Amino acid sequence: MTLYINSCVRKDSRTNRIAKALLDKMGEYTELFLPAEDIRPLTEETLSKRDALLAAAKYDDPMLRYARQFAEADKIVIAAPFWDGSFPSVLKVYIENIYAVGIVTVYGADGVPQGLCKADELIYVTTAGGEYIPDFGYGYIKALAENCFGIKRTRLIKAEMLDIIGADAEQLVNEAITTALGGAP
Repeated sequence: MTLYINSCVRKDSRTNRIAKALLDKMGEYTELFLPAEDIRPLTEETLSKRDALLAAAKYDDPMLRYARQFAEADKIVIAAPFWDGSFPSVLKVYIENIYAVGIVTVYGADGVPQGLCKADELIYVTTAGGEYIPDFGYGYIKALAENCFGIKRTRLIKAEMLDIIGADAEQLVNEAITTALGGAP
């Protein structure tokens, strides 16, 4: 199963358009539209509850459904526009909620995370009005995927400089779609 994690807030999102073109080529997928989910930052109370569930290995609790879904996916596509030097905050809150030790990762005797996720690939799709700086979006997700979740292959698909004076944003988005589908822009 391919899991599509959509953090695009805008109805006519260019990021979502690129991701959907890729997903259409990939076949069936399950979409998790983060802006419509009731995903909240962890509080002292919810963190204590999660810690107790994980300590008791009660992984089937509804609170851990996002972590289970993420860990069980065969492929993961994340759509996240580049906003204010990063990605939409709902994606960070989602990551905070799925980082469940015992479901997506465990710590070895040396303290190093060992990933438990089934996915063989994570594809990060983004757009930026100006120059895209991967360190603050894709770089973070790539590091988590490869170093904590056990997902060895990550890929970045981007369209940047979309809002620069004189830019042909439609052409740039179409070039990103071509690249996503395996062609040369």
